[in-house]
Amino acid sequence: DKTNMFPLIQRCCFNIPFKLQKFPGPSLLLRGKKKPACSSSGLWLQRAVCPLSLRAASLHTAQLRPFHASLPLSKKKTPAESEAQSQGGLGSLKDCPKPVLYLSLGGLIPFVAVPLAMVTQGTFCPELAFAQVAYGAATASFLGGMRWGFALPENSPAKPDWLNLANGTVPALLACQALLFRDVTRGAVTLTVALGIALHYDTSLLPTYPRWFKALRVVGTVVMILSLLATVALRVFLEGEQSDDRKIQQN
Repeated sequence: DKTNMFPLIQRCCFNIPFKLQKFPGPSLLLRGKKKPACSSSGLWLQRAVCPLSLRAASLHTAQLRPFHASLPLSKKKTPAESEAQSQGGLGSLKDCPKPVLYLSLGGLIPFVAVPLAMVTQGTFCPELAFAQVAYGAATASFLGGMRWGFALPENSPAKPDWLNLANGTVPALLACQALLFRDVTRGAVTLTVALGIALHYDTSLLPTYPRWFKALRVVGTVVMILSLLATVALRVFLEGEQSDDRKIQQN
């Protein structure tokens, strides 16, 4: 009976994990192998230890189940998901290619130079203000035409549909209207609206550009709009001072 008892116990508790050897069930099995016992005690040990070991095993498995379920699963991203993630949101100027970054920053010099020149001279110059509006109109037309150039290639993610092509013409039409105004202030305000619409198209409505280009568009548009508004503010301020000086001289 003694020789047949231990294989039964071993078969009953065969699938117990290694960590469960610290429980009293397996230790009792090892002790029972060394100490002599009668068949009745062996039968009692078989009935008592096997349920205890199975309960400990089930308890250990239940404790490990949340741990294994919480492990992160490595899932490969599909090309569509990676492309959508790269296009969503705004990127950083550090990711921008150097030729694009330097040429874009160089294109902002005429916008910033006009108000700085007026502040330095202390007088409002209508010719410089009109040159700034004309350069802004050309820039707005370029931004609208860039949408056409991006949508026409066969492998482009932007389709040459009514939405892309029609929205590409709106900044050019507003830029032309800005040049038709005799008043520089109206032209600057209209051009500000055209630049804002072009930025909205490129970042929100038609998000098919790279993330670094969106960041570059935001920075460039903010600088252009602030330069135009600074020119308008300088006109009001400097022309008011000049009129006051003339009144003082006449008196």
